[in-house]
Amino acid sequence: MQTRQALTAEQINEACFVDVNGNKDVFQSLRNNPKVHYDGKCFSYKAMYDVKSKSELLALIRKFTEGIDVSDLKDSYPNVMENLQALKAGGQIWLLSNLDSQDIAYPNDPKFSIKVENDIKELFFKVHLPQDMHEIEKDLQKNGINPATNTAQRRAAAVVQGIAITKTKPKKKSKDLRYIKNLTNKHLVNELGFLK
Repeated sequence: MQTRQALTAEQINEACFVDVNGNKDVFQSLRNNPKVHYDGKCFSYKAMYDVKSKSELLALIRKFTEGIDVSDLKDSYPNVMENLQALKAGGQIWLLSNLDSQDIAYPNDPKFSIKVENDIKELFFKVHLPQDMHEIEKDLQKNGINPATNTAQRRAAAVVQGIAITKTKPKKKSKDLRYIKNLTNKHLVNELGFLK
């Protein structure tokens, strides 16, 4: 049973066939549960953040300038995910994924807009990455950074298993498209004025 309304012990017994008043362990477990609110008579679900509307959601996200985990917001109210997408579409928040593939909501405050000078933009776009992932890994290791992948090991395993690895020749594309492919900070494309 899933509901957000407050239920008495008798209503829980009728719906779930669990005698909360008759079983002290169950009663104490419910009272001490951080996700359950007990007001002395009724039990109700308690979300991590007490927001009930889109405007309250936006106000909460704006309080967390370092970002707030979307999984913590999912249980706030039934259509919170639709409201997050609407806020994103309206340009009021950013929804970005971190290394663990978890979505993080960041406020998009227009008073913090960043103006990037043209010489900085030019320096950014002058950086070219090698086409081969193995070369990128070597460069990372040369600079003291452990790469997240191991292309040499993956290629060796593929050879052992009989999977043919062919290096494709890079297709000649316009300069603008090549930069988008190698761009690691895709969220900065519009800020840098690249697509304008």
